[in-house]
Amino acid sequence: MLAAHTNSFHSYSADEAYAGIADAGYRAVELSAVPGWTEHVDVHTDPALTRSRLEHFGLTAVSISGHSDLTTSEGLEHGLAVVRWAERYGLPVVNTAIGGHAHVNESEDAFMANIGTLADAAQAAGLVVALEIHGDLRATGAMAASLLDRIGHPAVRVNYDTANVEHYGGVRAEDDLPAIADRVANVHLKDSRGGQGEWDFPAIGEGHVDFARVLEILRSAGYEGPYAVEVEFSGEPWPPLDEVTEAMRASREALARVGLS
Repeated sequence: MLAAHTNSFHSYSADEAYAGIADAGYRAVELSAVPGWTEHVDVHTDPALTRSRLEHFGLTAVSISGHSDLTTSEGLEHGLAVVRWAERYGLPVVNTAIGGHAHVNESEDAFMANIGTLADAAQAAGLVVALEIHGDLRATGAMAASLLDRIGHPAVRVNYDTANVEHYGGVRAEDDLPAIADRVANVHLKDSRGGQGEWDFPAIGEGHVDFARVLEILRSAGYEGPYAVEVEFSGEPWPPLDEVTEAMRASREALARVGLS
């Protein structure tokens, strides 16, 4: 299912994000509950409140990103709160990152001390934790596969980000994805116009990611999970709201041309 990541509307309210996503022609969303970055969902409130707002805009949630610093006890507590919220909502996937939104230099030992608790909670809730391609410990699919082997838990998989793999790992998604395609639980479809270390994530079709090839690899691996369009522009400050909506519309249309709608 093709969804729109509400993080594409970073700096705007949840209702502004939902309205823009619906106007851009999407019917599904990936929610964002990332402390200090994009907080469209408060995971300490009743999920029925979010469901009601989504229904108002004709939208359905398919996953939630709840990135927190899983190397800390506070980050673990947020991760557990996201899992509990997702269980009550009925979402199958919780996306997260080892060191939170901006963290890069991550402590593997500290992460490994906490991930088992989060994974056990996810398994008990009947959902999956998907570690995003992000930071230094999961900069590429090959690195993520090795980390999953060390974790060794069936409730932990990967959220594959088609631009982050280049931003953090310096490799292209179409070359890297085969190493992890059979262990993916969620996909962020994001384009890149820069290279390693360059924050330049335009509307899909304006960068150089080969989305036709990405989709072919995933389909060949039997992937049937959510696809979420994410546009992060050139970072802060974010473009005007109408420009964000148009970028999301252009992204949806570009993906339709390669067979995803």
